[in-house]
Amino acid sequence: MAPLIILTLVLMWQAVLVGYAYTLAGNAADEGVRAGTAVPRGERFGVCEQAALKHLSGAWRGGATVESCGGTGYVTADVAIKVPVLFPGSIDFPVTVHGHAGAVEEVKR
Repeated sequence: MAPLIILTLVLMWQAVLVGYAYTLAGNAADEGVRAGTAVPRGERFGVCEQAALKHLSGAWRGGATVESCGGTGYVTADVAIKVPVLFPGSIDFPVTVHGHAGAVEEVKR
């Protein structure tokens, strides 16, 4: 019975990591797009990428990428994070979760 309980706990923990990866990806995309709306279009991707990855810990940042950040009028950002196996910073599943966010570009005067 003990192996079955341990296996169940491991699977539940892995499910928590998958859910947390989705939360982190969505938050990173939101932070990136928020920063990207406040800068000129030529500087947008760099600022967006820096803001998106800023709040991720080192273990999660290693498997995270900002796929796009841009737009005219309506700025969008897409962030991809790899799902770790049992512990962030160790082996990653071949599964990547994606976060997407958008915001209206700020008027600059």
